[in-house]
Amino acid sequence: MNRIEKAFENGKSFIGFLTAGDPNLEKTEEFILKMERAGADLIEIGIPFSDPVAEGDVIQEANIRALSVGTTVDKIFDMVKSVRTKTQIPLALMTYANPVFYYGYEKFFKKCEEVGIDGIIIPDMPYEEKDELAETASRYGVKTISLIAPTSEQRIRTIAENAEGFLYVVSSMGVSGVRKEINTDLKSILKVIKETTNIPCAIGFGISTPQQAKEIGQMADGIIVGSAIVKIIQEYKEEAGHQIYEYVRAMKDAIKK
Repeated sequence: MNRIEKAFENGKSFIGFLTAGDPNLEKTEEFILKMERAGADLIEIGIPFSDPVAEGDVIQEANIRALSVGTTVDKIFDMVKSVRTKTQIPLALMTYANPVFYYGYEKFFKKCEEVGIDGIIIPDMPYEEKDELAETASRYGVKTISLIAPTSEQRIRTIAENAEGFLYVVSSMGVSGVRKEINTDLKSILKVIKETTNIPCAIGFGISTPQQAKEIGQMADGIIVGSAIVKIIQEYKEEAGHQIYEYVRAMKDAIKK
């Protein structure tokens, strides 16, 4: 069993995101472990990239900070290898197509298997192009996680039919970031997905408060939170561990209710 499946075994799943190398890779490892202790079920690790087109200001700035301290894909793999000596929490890389292509698909996914990466999310790779790397990823036990956006419309069933790991349902149009309100008709999207597949659905983009977590958690199998966690790291830097723990615990508690 791929570890991602285990993330959805015990009720609603909390998926936390952070940018690797912000403020440094030693702290990234610490923050991953803090999130797990607080109740996170899966962690998305962002590979910093110079042109993160799906991200708002908060995560863009985290990418810049991480790159400025010399964070590389190889150093991230080393960090993940160290994390795997301490925990078996499911881990997925969030990256863009360019870094994976540049590294080389075969080499990249072989390394993922070696260090214990369970999934990959590539927001700038359209579903129709994912076969370019999905077969290679599959050979090394890495799930290629598909995104469904409010604009997916007629493609929802097609994407859902071929999903693996979990489906990342994008809550709102635009780039990532905290939102006061989420007005997308998520129930209709989830209805189509559930009619098509038994793969778990997690909703992300814009979720930041326990109230939002509770409301959206009632619809989906899990929630994904990124910008709110990255903002904590931006504010508290190397001392962010305690604040991350308390925040994740509050969000996890909200989706249990």
